Amino acid sequence: MGQLSEPLRRYLRTESGGATLLLAATVLALLWANSPWSDAYAGLWATPVALRVGEATLAMDLGHWVNDGLMAVFFLVIGLEVRRDLAVGELTDRRRVVLPLVAGVGGMVVPAVLYLLVVRGGEAAAGWGVVIGTDTAFLLGTLALVGPSASTQLRVFLLTLTVVDDIVAVTVIAVAYSGPPEVAGLAAAAACVVVLAVMARAGVWRTWPYALATLALWGTTLAAGVHGALAGMVAGLLIPAYPPRRAEVETAAGRFRAFRQSPLADVGRSAQVALARAVPVNERLQLALHPWASYVVVPLFALANAGVDLRGGVLGAALASALTWAVVVGLVVGKLVGIGATTLGGAALGLGRLPQGVGPGQALGGAALSGIGFTVALLIAGLAFDRSALRDDATVGVLLALPLATGLGWLVFRLAAVLHGETTADLPTVLDRPVDPARDHVRGPAVAPVTLVEYGDFECPFCAKATGAAREVRAHFGGDLRYVFRHLPLPDVHPHAELAAAAAEAAGAQGMFWEMHDLLFTHQDELELADLAGYAGELGLDVETFLRDIDGQRHAARIREDVASAEASGARGTPTFFVGSRRHIGPYDAQTLIPALEAAREPVAAPPPSPG
Repeated sequence: MGQLSEPLRRYLRTESGGATLLLAATVLALLWANSPWSDAYAGLWATPVALRVGEATLAMDLGHWVNDGLMAVFFLVIGLEVRRDLAVGELTDRRRVVLPLVAGVGGMVVPAVLYLLVVRGGEAAAGWGVVIGTDTAFLLGTLALVGPSASTQLRVFLLTLTVVDDIVAVTVIAVAYSGPPEVAGLAAAAACVVVLAVMARAGVWRTWPYALATLALWGTTLAAGVHGALAGMVAGLLIPAYPPRRAEVETAAGRFRAFRQSPLADVGRSAQVALARAVPVNERLQLALHPWASYVVVPLFALANAGVDLRGGVLGAALASALTWAVVVGLVVGKLVGIGATTLGGAALGLGRLPQGVGPGQALGGAALSGIGFTVALLIAGLAFDRSALRDDATVGVLLALPLATGLGWLVFRLAAVLHGETTADLPTVLDRPVDPARDHVRGPAVAPVTLVEYGDFECPFCAKATGAAREVRAHFGGDLRYVFRHLPLPDVHPHAELAAAAAEAAGAQGMFWEMHDLLFTHQDELELADLAGYAGELGLDVETFLRDIDGQRHAARIREDVASAEASGARGTPTFFVGSRRHIGPYDAQTLIPALEAAREPVAAPPPSPG
């Protein structure tokens, strides 16, 4: 997962880890509900709990506090992740969104249609929403168990797809499974939404105003008669996310240097505030809430909702019920057909393409695993059916779908590996084009026992920091290291990146690549053409030739070749480092790179013995 952003890596790890607790809670709920202590299980969730502030009272039983209250936190975390991905994450490249979007829609429409075809009307038809969702935690957890040995690219694709599921599922809960809204409560909820939007627009960076506004939105949403899940999702989508701002990061670094020199309470407090301000409130809330959502909220939800008492003929009745099998068919068959067909069909029609490293068979395997509906499915089952018998039938169907979808996914992945050789679903990790001293820009000896390759962008602030780290690495290894720089401009986020790369190459044509390289990183905020001409003059270059090279795009093919090499090597962002010929995964500070380079040090061939 080295080419993914740290927030996304953290998200994937937390979701996968939470799946174990989710499964344990499900098993515990079933054992408890079918044990001699089943009355205690039912009584626990029927326990009334009330909050009173003055004359205002909010009273629900414990089960509703979990479903309507804690699950709002779950959907808040989802909303936060969606907003972050739209602003700075995987969804910023809209070209990558089309295929998962189409697949997500297909993965809801087909299951709902199959469900309705099986139940054939009646009360059971109200449960069509049970089969539209996918449980992200279970999906990622089972993918780690039955999927390819390396499945990062497939995981990101499926995570993007579940974004569509989650947004539509919350909308369905709010529209189809909530009562008629109370006008006064709805107006108050709308006012809370406006407050959240205004705070985001005004750049409010502290966490507590957003927390208070979200809590108010949840309360007014419940008062309006709408499920609290909608409040969580809407709030998450409104809380701002943005790339780290260089000025704020530099301010935080300066305050911490001041604290190191003067460890006083007020200086330390100033450093804390600066650090908090440098991290977007969206990511701070995710960091605080996501572990609670995955390790506490969702397992508690499973404990409260998965406990179906199967004694007294309940299991037999459920297995004979069309409702149970409608849920199974909708989830297990519907998700495989709906997601699989739209994914492969959309790719064939040119609507998008599968992520690099993901094969058609692996896409089908992921579609099969998406039949694990669980969390959202159980939530909607509880809302869709007033009669406990129907609710039990739907719950049994959801529980049956879990092992069936897992087994089907395992089978599809095995067939894809055996028949098509699809054994991994990850980005390449090997440097696509070996270092060529005659072509590449090399600092240090042309041949050395240690090689460090960087794909960089002159406007990327993290590349500028990495340049300092590379300087420390070169000082450590001395003549044993050759450092190679290749271009990976990201014009979507850095509008001057391609122009700066052209300037570096134009300077290189006059023997001054590294001097221009250093100047460009020193003056990252000043990369207009006039600035570049000034740097050329400062280095004593022939400025007219320099500008003619840039204007005529003389070195554009060279830059494109580097970008193609980055793509083929699995580099997706900047900076990306290769230690020798292997992509470096993890932090890229000097203290991390030096041990990695030492471990990859190649033995230097001994000189041939002298004759005689």
